[in-house]
Amino acid sequence: MTPNDPIGLVIFDCDGVLVDSERISVRVDAIMLADLGCDFTEAEIIERFVGSSGEVMRAAVEERLGRPLADGWWKPYQYLYEEAFDAELTAVDGIAEVLAGVRVPFCVASNAGHATVRRNLRTTGLLQQFEGRIFSAEDVARGKPAPDLFLHAARTMGVEPARCAVVEDSRYGVQAARTAGMRVFGYEGGELTPSGLLEGPGTVVFEDMRKLPALLAG
Repeated sequence: MTPNDPIGLVIFDCDGVLVDSERISVRVDAIMLADLGCDFTEAEIIERFVGSSGEVMRAAVEERLGRPLADGWWKPYQYLYEEAFDAELTAVDGIAEVLAGVRVPFCVASNAGHATVRRNLRTTGLLQQFEGRIFSAEDVARGKPAPDLFLHAARTMGVEPARCAVVEDSRYGVQAARTAGMRVFGYEGGELTPSGLLEGPGTVVFEDMRKLPALLAG
């Protein structure tokens, strides 16, 4: 990665970066896990699961329960997330101005499934800006923290990894971007992930989403 190369693509995470969903998800996660007989505090959920793949959560739940989970174990609780998101989900403060101010191509790459990403972007009025440029962990063998998803997005968009900038709010996403050889902008404005978990090589940590266009240009 050569920092002087001009950025040719901005890859946005979705949850916590485009849509203000993390606090909602953490609250519902706690309800779901408690109902399964597997209590995790909200602090544990933030530390262990925010930004991770579904496989990471499943493995942790199975370990704590001492038994395997059936396929689709989460489906009976899906309505809880949908109800909460319908009632509460908003776009991240300032993201509309950011998308209007970014002067290079951009896309979204999320560990969530395509249907969930599209639903959340549609609910917050952001779907049109990302049509045809939505990438999901469903598209690759391994989700974040593996680099596969970001590399897939860059390859599809026709941009070398060294010229990609990733905007992330979780340590798993930051790790994936670094492993992919991309520049990282760690957004801590949602205040769920401590800045210490985002800081590191090739990473700029920032709190105000509206400052992102200037950071990208700088």
